[in-house]
Amino acid sequence: MTALVRAEWTKLFTTRVWIGLLAGACLMAGGFAALFTGLAGAEQDGQPGLPAVGTPEYEEVVFSVAANASVFFLILGIIGMTAEYRHRTATPTFLTTPRRGRVVTGKLLAYAAAAVPFALLVLVVDAAVVLVYAGARGAAPSLDADNLRTLGAAGLVLVVFAVIGVGVGALLRNQVGAIVGALVYLYVAEPIISSIGAIQGAYKWLPGGAVQAITSDFQAPDLLEPWQGGLLLLGYGLLAALLGTFLAVRRDVG
Repeated sequence: MTALVRAEWTKLFTTRVWIGLLAGACLMAGGFAALFTGLAGAEQDGQPGLPAVGTPEYEEVVFSVAANASVFFLILGIIGMTAEYRHRTATPTFLTTPRRGRVVTGKLLAYAAAAVPFALLVLVVDAAVVLVYAGARGAAPSLDADNLRTLGAAGLVLVVFAVIGVGVGALLRNQVGAIVGALVYLYVAEPIISSIGAIQGAYKWLPGGAVQAITSDFQAPDLLEPWQGGLLLLGYGLLAALLGTFLAVRRDVG
């Protein structure tokens, strides 16, 4: 298994895809942190907007925005799995290691491990932007236990989404279809579900609801408890991994 994980890291770091995705994740996290800090305390159409700088609510929101970069980690995992089929390297890979379950497990472990330092960098960018910008506005937050917990929760989201991406890639195999399908689900399906009253209650059981439960519950009623959201998100990651492994073992490569 150690050799399989190292092989996956070699495949990952010999391309430049991870650089672009990591840069995009950092830009998204830093951009949202700057945007929310700039809008903090401002009224929108006469209604209260984001919490003011210096409040616990503001700190919860801005330190949790790093979780928005989870889409890049999801795509990283999808590409890591589907590239085998897109570039037709799945056959030699599975011939080298005939037990396909070990191959998929190696990918899951490799991308989960690679996502940890990537997530830490994204969190550092988020925290740095907040500390500098909020400090310029006269209320730099401290990295106390609550804020570190929020950052840690956002980091957990990033790592789990990389695992989910590998599972989704194993399920669908078509790289473009998997990425487009994931984006449609995240940015179309879930927002629709969360906005329709009749089915709104189901949102808290979806990945997006789980993410919001463990990062920031600002203006989001009827969510699970943070620990419940964490377990639910981990369950989605485990489910994607198990289904992806099961289908990769049973389906033909071609």
